[in-house]
Amino acid sequence: MTTHTQRLRLRATLLLVLLCGPIGTAVAGNGPLGIDHEWNYDDHGIWARKYQNALVYGLIGAEVIGGLYEGGESRIGRTTWQAIDASVAAGITSEVLKRSFSRVRPRDGGGDPNLWFKGGSNESFPSGEVTAVSSIVTPFVLEYGDDHPAVYALEALPVYDAIARMKVQAHWQTDVIAGFAIGTTAGWLMHRNAGKPYILRIMPHGIYVGLKTH
Repeated sequence: MTTHTQRLRLRATLLLVLLCGPIGTAVAGNGPLGIDHEWNYDDHGIWARKYQNALVYGLIGAEVIGGLYEGGESRIGRTTWQAIDASVAAGITSEVLKRSFSRVRPRDGGGDPNLWFKGGSNESFPSGEVTAVSSIVTPFVLEYGDDHPAVYALEALPVYDAIARMKVQAHWQTDVIAGFAIGTTAGWLMHRNAGKPYILRIMPHGIYVGLKTH
């Protein structure tokens, strides 16, 4: 079995985990794939909003600090800057789609997953946080997965965030799946970049070699 096939099977398994949520808690079942349903509200324990924020902002802070410190000449530094590229590109894509589709969140739509193009602050599709987490971890999984299989455990982070976002009724199933797909695609594309990471190209030399070296 090739490495690429293993990775595809892993991602398919993760998506299956998302789709096999507590169907019994559904108050609706529809949406573009016919799978969207509202989960019972749960903002306790590991699903609490504060932990979701800690994950997202922690990863963003870690990639920025790590990129500035390490620079782009080392393997870990280059991968970190690829993650920064991916998170910026995925974030822009997610924001454009949110404003374009203006889908109503589960907690605001009375359990109806078919409320699209409602304008205002309705920005359910796709999940921006799942997009961000997926885009950040993907370059590291692709770069180090073969050498250190334990790195694949990073894939649990977007899965956790996706479940947590649905538990607080902030997103539908297709929202988090779309976020997962956008973030993963951005991470894959940036990791394939054979040249200098894009954002690093506009940075001064001291940043390119890293604060550690400079």
